[in-house]
Amino acid sequence: MEKFYLTTAIAYASRKPHFGNTYEIIMADAFARFQRQMGKDVFLCTGTDEHGQKIEEYAKAAGTTPKEYVDRVAGEIKGIWNLMGSSHDYFIRTTDDYHEKAVAKIFKKFYEKGDIYKGHYEGWYCTPCESFFTNTQAEGGKCPDCGREVVKAKEEAYFFKMSKYADRLMKHIEDNPGFIEPESRKKEMVNNFLKAGLQDLCVSRTSFTWGIPVDFDPKHVVYVWLDALTNYITAIGYDPDKSFEEQSESFKKYWPADVHIIGKDILRFHTIYWPIFLMALDLPLPKKVFGHPWFNSGNDKMSKSKGNVIYADELSEYFSVDGVRYYALAEMPYNADGTITYENVVTRYNNDLANNLGNLVSRTHAMTKKYFDGIVPTPGEETDLDRDLKNTVIEAVNSARELMSGYHVADSLEVLFAALRRANKYIDETTPWVLAKNEEEKGRLATVIYNLLETVRIAAVVLTPYIPATAERIFSQLGTDKCEYSTVSEFGALEAGKPLGEASTLFARVDEKKLFEEIEAKRAAAEAAEKAAEAPSDREEEIAFEDFGKVELRVAEIVECEPIPKAKKLLKLQVDLGFEKRQVVSGIAKFYKPEELIGKKVILVCNLKPAKLCGVDSYGMLLASGEEDVKVAFLDPAAKNGDRVH
Repeated sequence: MEKFYLTTAIAYASRKPHFGNTYEIIMADAFARFQRQMGKDVFLCTGTDEHGQKIEEYAKAAGTTPKEYVDRVAGEIKGIWNLMGSSHDYFIRTTDDYHEKAVAKIFKKFYEKGDIYKGHYEGWYCTPCESFFTNTQAEGGKCPDCGREVVKAKEEAYFFKMSKYADRLMKHIEDNPGFIEPESRKKEMVNNFLKAGLQDLCVSRTSFTWGIPVDFDPKHVVYVWLDALTNYITAIGYDPDKSFEEQSESFKKYWPADVHIIGKDILRFHTIYWPIFLMALDLPLPKKVFGHPWFNSGNDKMSKSKGNVIYADELSEYFSVDGVRYYALAEMPYNADGTITYENVVTRYNNDLANNLGNLVSRTHAMTKKYFDGIVPTPGEETDLDRDLKNTVIEAVNSARELMSGYHVADSLEVLFAALRRANKYIDETTPWVLAKNEEEKGRLATVIYNLLETVRIAAVVLTPYIPATAERIFSQLGTDKCEYSTVSEFGALEAGKPLGEASTLFARVDEKKLFEEIEAKRAAAEAAEKAAEAPSDREEEIAFEDFGKVELRVAEIVECEPIPKAKKLLKLQVDLGFEKRQVVSGIAKFYKPEELIGKKVILVCNLKPAKLCGVDSYGMLLASGEEDVKVAFLDPAAKNGDRVH
């Protein structure tokens, strides 16, 4: 079986990822699912980048250690990835012990090979991007990548001899036209960096400590980008002490990567620094680096500092996970930035998912129930209308496959949804409700209904990589197991004579007015809470609303509970947050028996600093009232594990 190894850029574990960050895992997941449909042995790797000066500063501001800080943020990132339906095969963290050891060995290997030397760095540094820039690059004292202020930095550092490999890299790019895509990104890298002349790269820092130490010079830590980029090989078992032939079976099987899917802002690191590091390690280069555009909020780049951030998990509360996935994949052009606003999401959700796909499935299922008692009919003779529909559907399948193979994801969806619009028009053209009134037209009606059912089935198969949960629901409604991609090469795989499953609404239309009223109500409630927090009170010390906002409350289900020996007041609980399980110690043993708590839904303070109670680690706290007679705050059993409590 042909292998296919693809990766995302690992998310920086500094803050919760916004919609633009989340787009990347959605795209990569869709592409991984597509390649699995093509019969390939796929390995999708993602994860978190957890070292660097910025994280050290965030942790200090939060009053915690860097490791505790990244543990919390990495858990949140992984939870959002899982919520969005990511089917990744591996989630790497750069604080993983094996990764840190491999990076230290790689750094030493470069040094012993003569590719790294010690010197002093003096120049511009962007802390948010963890990037160094020359005077020319940091024009106006601004970072060329993010636009923020850069600062002067001077410190002892090790440097990598980039120029040693520059000509070899240029030749590789020229000899492999598809190495950097889109083509415009390739021109940017070649003209702005390679032809301009590569400067040696600073690959260690001494001004902070949160990083992988250089084992032969411990006051240095490895530059975060050298650390982060190597995850693509350490995740599949690379050992710096071994030759390629001696590597693990996993590494030899999957390397080189078939594609690195990354944001356009980090293209320089992946198409210049990373290939050169690989050349220095005598390893093959990845086959392709695809730099996708950004999602802008309105006309501006999404940014917490601008207050225009939209989060995928919050969006999914209104539009479902597949609704969010669909918008992300359908709205991002191949080579230009996409745009997201709540208004745009409502429009695309209602037009494409509710009115087009949802309406087609609903009408077809209802007519099959009404006219054929829910049994898939046997088709009869064809007309030109039937042949036109069939040809449109099969052509859409073939075109979508070709477009998806070339990373034109939005274009592939447009082709598929054009075919669905054709199917809805086919209903109006064939008027099944009129045919049903004439017994002599029963055969014609059977052909029409069968063609619609088969169109829906084929659509579900081809849409599986994009909106997998919806595809499964369509298969269930059709009562079919013909879900493999091999069944869509021709029209007619749906078996006649089989009963349909139960109907359900795929995408209910969103009332824009009500939606914005709800969003406005939440905003007003937040403002009211903030004012209340600022009001005078002699009951407790006042806190600002943003302080309260730092408390992360989530729904958790108690799945295990037992007393702690020699601790009469304490119970040890295992709680399920949906995206992970945690151990919590709670002083409620006097008030509840362990068996009474199993299966209860509670409110958990998730981002509380870990504590050790009577020698037992606790990672959170249950909300409860009272002191003499403690009552735990139990939630409705229907509450979803992991949901935020507002």
